[in-house]
Amino acid sequence: MHDSSSTTGYQAVPEGVSATRADILREIKLRGAATSAELAAQLGVSSQAVRQQLALLRKRRWVSSTPRAGAGRGRPVLLYRLTDAGEANFPKFYDALTLTLIRTLGTRYGEDGLRAVLADITDRQVAAWQPVLAGKPLRERIAALRGIYFDADPFTEVRNDADGAMLIEHNCPYLAVARAEPRLCSLTLSTMKRLLGVEVERTERFQRGDGRCVFRIREDRRVPASFQFAWEPP
Repeated sequence: MHDSSSTTGYQAVPEGVSATRADILREIKLRGAATSAELAAQLGVSSQAVRQQLALLRKRRWVSSTPRAGAGRGRPVLLYRLTDAGEANFPKFYDALTLTLIRTLGTRYGEDGLRAVLADITDRQVAAWQPVLAGKPLRERIAALRGIYFDADPFTEVRNDADGAMLIEHNCPYLAVARAEPRLCSLTLSTMKRLLGVEVERTERFQRGDGRCVFRIREDRRVPASFQFAWEPP
């Protein structure tokens, strides 16, 4: 059995975080919420040391604090909890769950049913982006789609060459899922096509060992207004 008091073995925090901070995060995770005194007693360190580490964790927005209910008069006793950012340091099996859902949909409803679900997801993505891109010329819309996965994405760039514009993705946040189910990449392609109004072709891909995905924007090939979703060609 894993010894939860040990700092060896599995570490659920990024590299560079001190052992004490890692222990504090793990202890708050196990308890749900804890005071600095409770953490100090459990970890065998001074209350001052724990408070210093908690201040650093609050600065990183990994923990938040609220007064403990019914603490009475005087200085309030603070309860520390993990924020969403702090929770992200612990294992989340979204990839496995996503693959299970996709494969279950395909098994239960067949290829047409899975396609219909992905088309609905594309509709939602397009609806979320349309107000942002409304009225912008094509090149500005292409530039804006650098943030198709998240704002200010440092791993996605736009380049231009003699053949036109390319959106280059150096990091895929869904890579594990995309490797197992490449059809899911059709979501990104269909969303781009609808938002840009022109054809988009993926000319390089992580799944092929290219180390990146390159989406070539075919500015001279319009997409029909009726287009909703299509599988990416093999």
